[in-house]
This record gives sequence, structure tokens and C-alpha cells, in this order.
Amino acid sequence: MIDLPLSVLDLAMVPEGQSSAQALRATTRLARHAEAAGYHRIWVAEHHNIATVASTSPAVLIAHLAASTERIRVGSGGVMLPNHAPLVVAEQFALLEAMHPGRIDLGVGRAPGTDRMTALALRGTADNRDAEDFPRHLIDVMGLLGDPRTEHGLWEQFRATPAIETTPAVILLGSSGFSAQLAGVLGLPFAFAHHFDMGGTLEAVAIYREYFEPSRVLDEPYTIVTASAIAATSTEAAELLAAPARLRRFGMRTGKLLPLLSPSEAVAHPDFVHAERMPSSAILGTPDEVAAGLRDLAERTEAAELMLHTATHGLEDRLTSLSLIAEAWGQSPDPEAAAAAG
Repeated sequence: MIDLPLSVLDLAMVPEGQSSAQALRATTRLARHAEAAGYHRIWVAEHHNIATVASTSPAVLIAHLAASTERIRVGSGGVMLPNHAPLVVAEQFALLEAMHPGRIDLGVGRAPGTDRMTALALRGTADNRDAEDFPRHLIDVMGLLGDPRTEHGLWEQFRATPAIETTPAVILLGSSGFSAQLAGVLGLPFAFAHHFDMGGTLEAVAIYREYFEPSRVLDEPYTIVTASAIAATSTEAAELLAAPARLRRFGMRTGKLLPLLSPSEAVAHPDFVHAERMPSSAILGTPDEVAAGLRDLAERTEAAELMLHTATHGLEDRLTSLSLIAEAWGQSPDPEAAAAAG
């Protein structure tokens, strides 16, 4: 499957006992490592008021990661557009593209990335008109970045400065049929959050293909599917490494914001027995087992690209997992990037 690109999604998770600064340094190492291992892009997310996540401002973190690497594409997975004015987002990503031409992705999402009270503090209003306003705001961002889709919009009066010679790739994120349909109608690449474990993956990608219309940026559908994936020397070792994220996911679904514990602490936690029973789409195992699982996912979804979310307590475990998967997948490493990454 070497013709199918693999990419990386990172949330700058803050493990128990560590600081946000340590988590951000870990994400920087991860980006360099991903580049050295031949991954196509690395994305960072937008989350707010969550102690276990340090990635609150994608544009700021993207600037740092792009400056810390040479060739890998760097982007947002994603910018939660309802939290921001379209002109602000367009200006931020025009600036990023001007500094790192041809390497910047603007992944755009509709969810708040936080709880309702924090969303209110971010937006300054209790009015929740995401479904109504989101398409218009997305089109405004696209128009400001040089891809107008309607006769009138913000781009008639404003410019996203600085002026850029290339444009960032705009990619619509989603976990529902709404975003899938909108991405298809606009002829944008579509990234589905399969790693959310909320179901509906096959239905959403089918909707995207059904509604897809060629555009100035895309001739045919381009689907990115995210997947939770951990590779280790044995299936049992991979399952143990996945225990902290599995426990945290159970906590999020039951209203408990649990820390990202070590694997041994997670397994010993009284809620882990329930977390273990929770259905999961995570692909865990040896490198060959993970590669086989990723191939199956790509075939079922007709994905053009897979994006790996590897949530482990320890950074070295994440780096090792990415290396093992890259080798099993047949990716070509980048010797220069490997030397720079150390």
C-alpha cells in the first residue's frame, strides 16, 4: 500500500505528571520523527479548557512545527471555525502559507472543541447557529484565500494579508453526514474522524462521494480517514499501550475527565474493566497486524489517505509505533530528516 499516504494526527496530550510545555516539546519531536519516517503530513487539533490537551491554538503550533521541519505538510485537524471570525482564520493561514509555501493545510471543523460554557467564552455569544452559519463562514474563508464560490462575500471588501503566491489546502473535517455532503458539494477534500469511535464512517464517505462535484481544487473525491493505531512487538504489548487512551475515552463518554495515566495505572483503575468492554475501532497489534488492519480500512472506505492517531502515555512508544507502521507499510524514510531529528 505504499501508494496510499499515511499521515499523523496529534493532540499534544499531557500525560499525568507532565506539563503542557513538555507535551508541546513531545509534539515537536513527533513532527520531526514523522517527517523522517516518510509520513505525508502532521495535523494538530483545537481543544479548549481541557487539562490533558495542550493544543489550544492550531495556527500558533503549526507555525512552530513547520519551522521545526523541512518538507512534511503541517496543518490543523482542525480549526473549529465557529470559534473564530472567518477573516482571522484566513489571515492566520495566509501568513502560515507565506512563511511555508506549499506545506500548510487548513483543516476546518464545525464542532466547538470544548464544553458549552467554554464555547460561550470563546464566541462571546450563546447563539448556536453552527449548521446555519458554518457553510457561509467556510465559503468566506475560501474566498479570502483565493477560492471564491459565490458571487458575493467577504473577499469583495477584504484581503487575507500578507499576499501569498500559493494557497493552503482547505480540507473539511467531519464525523457526520452534514460535513460529508458539504465537502462533496464544494468539491473539497474530506477528512472523517473514524478515530472518534462514533460509527457512521462508511455512510459518511458514501455521502461524500455521492454529492461530490469537481472544483478548481479537486477533480475527484479525496477522502482522508483517521484511525487510532498502535504497533508494538506483540499484540499484548500494543493493547497495554492503548489502555490509557481507552480509559480516558470511557471517562469522556461518562462525564469524567480522567488524566492520561501510565499503562499500568490505567489497567489498575477501577473503571478500566468497563472501558475494556467499550467497542473500539482502534487498530492494535504487531506491525504486520496493524498494516493489515489499515489496508482493510482503506479498502472499505475507499480512502485516498489514512491519518494515524497514536495516543500513548509515553512519547517513545508513539515514536516507535510510527516507525514500525511506516516500515511495515513500505514507506521510504527521509535520511536528511532522520539526521535532523536525531
